[in-house]
Amino acid sequence: MIKKKICMMGAFAVGKTSLVQQYVHSIFSDKYHTTIGVKIEKTRVDLDHSPVDLIIWDLHGEDDFQHVRLSYLKGSSGLIFVADGTRKTTLSTALNLKQIADNTMGTLPFILVVNKVDLKEDWEIDPEDLNEIDKKGIHVILTSAKTGEDVDQAFELLTRKMVEK
Repeated sequence: MIKKKICMMGAFAVGKTSLVQQYVHSIFSDKYHTTIGVKIEKTRVDLDHSPVDLIIWDLHGEDDFQHVRLSYLKGSSGLIFVADGTRKTTLSTALNLKQIADNTMGTLPFILVVNKVDLKEDWEIDPEDLNEIDKKGIHVILTSAKTGEDVDQAFELLTRKMVEK
């Protein structure tokens, strides 16, 4: 049995918990609950007829880079950095957290998720910004935790990257 730990990182209220709940339980709640510390979920994925157990660590929202609990990252096989398309500042937060994680853990398989595609008319993040990030080799996936759009695909892509590493 293959087991892989994934850490979800990003600013406050970008939808990390909602993405995990949508992926693991196929549910969405409009009620916002701040994550304190870390929430851990487990799920099994069938990847090309091979089961992979995912242990998903949903880390508390982080806007202050000095307070990232780097000990949470230990043992991680992959990382998901989450930004909120309706708040441009969360994109730079996600990219800064990636840099901190790289400096601490070395480069791990990762993806960048820009959440809330269901609110596209309210987005502050420009497609040009995402194209520039993509040109740097950072895989960007646009998701909606609310509708489930591309949530499964994001986790599957990261799982593939982790297993192939």
